[in-house]
Amino acid sequence: MEYSKNQRLMLLLAEKELQAHKSQVLESKLACIGSMERSCLFLDQKIASQNFRISALKSDIENLDTKYDSSSQKLKAVKSEIEELEEVEKERDKFYELKISEMNEFRENVKRFLTETRTRMQELRNSVNESSSEIAEAEMKRAELLAMKESLTKTLASNHQRRAELQKQIENMLVARSPERWKPIQSGNSKGV
Repeated sequence: MEYSKNQRLMLLLAEKELQAHKSQVLESKLACIGSMERSCLFLDQKIASQNFRISALKSDIENLDTKYDSSSQKLKAVKSEIEELEEVEKERDKFYELKISEMNEFRENVKRFLTETRTRMQELRNSVNESSSEIAEAEMKRAELLAMKESLTKTLASNHQRRAELQKQIENMLVARSPERWKPIQSGNSKGV
């Protein structure tokens, strides 16, 4: 009788220790799940931040494309103006030959016109060089932004994959935890029988 009582007490103590151990395991798993959920939240915030940066970079690229188009139009206009001025110079030369009889009076006007025209042409050439430099700089900046966008897109894809892996781990842990929750109840029922 005393032996049976002691045996029951030992079984109860063993069951109590088992329950305590299971509780510790459960608490550990819950803490791990909480940590993973915080990691997922952090990754979500990071993804949102990177999406914002990508949107900003897209906006910058669009602005650079607009500036590039504007500079290209200016370059075409400048080239057209140079061609017109060159045509004017050719016509002036023809007119000069036809008006040789008025050379003395016309000479000063021609010199002045020639100086102004050459100055204007030089200014236009300088403007062309400046526009070409701006276009090259814009193209370089656009290439850099595209490379940055590609890098951020890769990082975003990697973060999505990491988030999916963490989510899968959480689901696996929850699935693994579910059977353990019912073991103590089943054990108690079998003893009652």
